[in-house]
Amino acid sequence: MRVLIDIFSQVFQSISANKLRSFLTMFGIAWGVASLLLLIGLGEGFRSGQRRGLSELGTDVIMLFGGTVPALPNQHTGMQPYKLTLGDADAVRQQAPHVRNATALINRGDLKEVSEFSSAGGPVMGVEVNFPEIRHLPIAQGRFLDADDLAQARQVVVLGQKNNDLLFPGRPSLGAFITLNGYRFQVIGVATRIGRGNDSNDNQKIYIPLSTMMQLFAIKGENIPRDAISSIQYQPLTEDINETAKAEVHRIVGKRHGFDPSLTEAFEEWDTIKSSRTVGIIFTAMDVFLGGVGIVTLALGAVGIINIMLVTVTERTKEIGLRKALGATNRSIMTQFFLEGLMLTGISGVIGIIGAGVLMLVMGKTMGNNDMGFDPPTLVPWSAAMALGTLTLCGIVAGIYPAHRAAMLQPVEALRKE
Repeated sequence: MRVLIDIFSQVFQSISANKLRSFLTMFGIAWGVASLLLLIGLGEGFRSGQRRGLSELGTDVIMLFGGTVPALPNQHTGMQPYKLTLGDADAVRQQAPHVRNATALINRGDLKEVSEFSSAGGPVMGVEVNFPEIRHLPIAQGRFLDADDLAQARQVVVLGQKNNDLLFPGRPSLGAFITLNGYRFQVIGVATRIGRGNDSNDNQKIYIPLSTMMQLFAIKGENIPRDAISSIQYQPLTEDINETAKAEVHRIVGKRHGFDPSLTEAFEEWDTIKSSRTVGIIFTAMDVFLGGVGIVTLALGAVGIINIMLVTVTERTKEIGLRKALGATNRSIMTQFFLEGLMLTGISGVIGIIGAGVLMLVMGKTMGNNDMGFDPPTLVPWSAAMALGTLTLCGIVAGIYPAHRAAMLQPVEALRKE
């Protein structure tokens, strides 16, 4: 035990004897470790923020819109637009075995919303009862639409958070009335605020029964069906079979509208599952790249420590010779120089990890409620483990080679070296 204490005492004396050189070496490694952890933490914050943003749209949602059938070679027909219909949505529910839930909706942005206090704009959504099961729409006050509202085509409305504030500033809205293009609707619910920052589009939406929308504000135009809708939004049985579910829906819609479902250009859709995977791949690639850069940085730091330790061995050649002449063994000499290199690496690495953690904590406090679209950076456990593992390896390499050089010096040659 006494021998070990003496060795550590000599190690600290050696490090402190060259303060500037030791500081610069340790600073380089600490900076590399902190940069590695911070960059990976920022990447994970962006990844988490993007996932959170997609989850606020709904869970595993695929959104299908009306499209245009492209013109085919050697045919006289040109591009043919088509509208989805309520019948399409019913067919998807009945004929697509890999779709667990589907809802139809109409989106109108040209209806005037007026209360006795104010007026507002924003999308008016004609939706079905199962809309909140597919899209993220928590209710803060009152209730959402029910089956009776749709069956009886009631003139009731659920307000988004922002439109509730605009139409009823500082006043209760439940049970009150608004008009949509002159038609009177009773407020039965108010949605919770969704989204972050200045993205208030979803909070400006209001929701009425789809049946009421079709009676009062149906989509009209030349060659547009009476039951035309804006979108069918559905969920596959599981995330893994999203492509299978999409193929089934394409087959159903293509058959009902008289075109080949293999014409992918005919479908306007957004697959949030695929988008989430793409985001994950991008940030995983970023993590791998940053991790590689960090490992190379730490390896270069280890090379720097090896060089410094070799210089130290050269400077202390006579000391090594004297100690060996007085009975010091090769093992004790090697242990001292090995521990010196390992401690330089280890202490600087721990400082880098602590510094990165403190900086991420400060950034998290500064960001507050994450209104900027991404989550605060956090210390990712696997990146810290990778940094510690790489540091340990670098410390061993940086310590063993110079320590071996020192231990192999012959006492006579070392003592007479000028």
